[in-house]
This record gives sequence, C-alpha cells and structure tokens, in this order.
Amino acid sequence: MSTAIEVSHLRKEFRLKTAIKDISFSVEAGTVFSLLGVNGAGKTTTIRILTGLSRPTAGDAVILGHSISRELDLVKKISNLSPQETSVASNLTVRENLEFIAGIYGMNKAKTEENTNRMIALFSLEEVEKSKAKILSGGWQRKLSIAMALITEPKILYLDEPTLGLDVLARKELWNIIEKIKEQVTIVLTTHYMEEAERLSDRIAVMVSGEIQAVGTPEELKAQTGTDTLEDAFIKIAERGNVVCGH
Repeated sequence: MSTAIEVSHLRKEFRLKTAIKDISFSVEAGTVFSLLGVNGAGKTTTIRILTGLSRPTAGDAVILGHSISRELDLVKKISNLSPQETSVASNLTVRENLEFIAGIYGMNKAKTEENTNRMIALFSLEEVEKSKAKILSGGWQRKLSIAMALITEPKILYLDEPTLGLDVLARKELWNIIEKIKEQVTIVLTTHYMEEAERLSDRIAVMVSGEIQAVGTPEELKAQTGTDTLEDAFIKIAERGNVVCGH
C-alpha cells in the first residue's frame, strides 16, 4: 500500500501556547486514519495545517508527493475539508449548494450535474434536494457539508468531528457513508467518540497536549495497554501522556 500522507516533525506555536509539539505520522492511501483526543489535544490544529488553513511553525507534511510548505496550491487541489462547524449556504437549496461548490472548482455544466446527482444519490439527499439548507436538521446539514467536500473529487478528505452533536441514528447513517466512500478517497478523521474511531479507523493516533502518544490499529492500541476496549486503552494512553507532559 502506498503512503498518501507523510507528516514530519510538525510544530505549531501560538503566542501563549504550543498547540502541536513535533508530531510525525504517516497515512496509507485508501484508509481511514483517526486523530483521537480530548478537546484541546491539537487535532483540529493538525488538520488546519494539513489543509493549508494554518501554517506550521516548523516541520512539513507531504500529501501525495506534494509538500505543504512548498506546493500548497497543489495540495489544495487534491484535498478537501468538511469542518467541525457545518459550512453550508443557508439560503441555497441542497442541490444549489452542491452546484455552487462544483462551479467554484471550475467544473463544466455536464460534470457539475453528473457529480451533483452522484452526491445526492450517495448521501440519500433526494427528499431534501429542493429544500433550503437553513431548514434542514443538523444531521441533514452535516451530510450536505460532507457531500460538498466530496463533490470536488478530492484524493484526501479531512473530516473534523463529522458526527458532533448528531443523534444516534444520524451518526450511524454517516458511519455507513464514510465506510462506503473510503474505497475512493483517503480519509483523515478527528473524533472524540471511541465507538466511532473503533468502527471506522484502520489506524488511530492518540493525541495528548499537542503530542502523539500512540499510533496503531484499534486492536494494537488495546494490546499495547492490556485493555479490552478502545475507551480503556485511550484513557490509559491519555493518563500516561498527561504524566509525561507534566499535567
């Protein structure tokens, strides 16, 4: 399997805080790689750097052969992000939101229609495609947001807390969609839901206070910590990390 993302010694400092402290990891193409951690662990900052929304203080990442520090324009062409805050145009319909994004990315009319129809079918948006986004439930808005990130045919898709605030049924529905699309795209996911990480991830990195404390498959993380559940493994790794980080 080829490597899609190679992160080397990334560091991000803000004026009063170091958000990421020298992290390195790799992601294989066609897999789901999850960044798992409590709020403030550095997950979203890492994603913002990999997508070019924020510049690292030090280090680099190579995305499908392109460096984020030297070839950011190329990186942006092959990747897309569905952010934690659902970003849809509230006065446009579902279909119009999708067509709008396709247009921004320079797709011609035929390609826009083809990709829009494909997203509506994939995310089962048929019953709401003529509805304005502002009247949709949180679950529908989240599905639309991910469809908008996927319509551009990225090779790398970043999902930042994709099921945050959703009810159990909406969350399960999104899990099914993520499992379906992972065959076409490499996914980097941030979450603090253990069940979500265990169900979807090929590999998981546990972040504590801006550092990666452990990386492995869910089974490997359980074996490393001598625990039966991913939640127990996470707690053990996080507690160990807090001791190392001096908390």
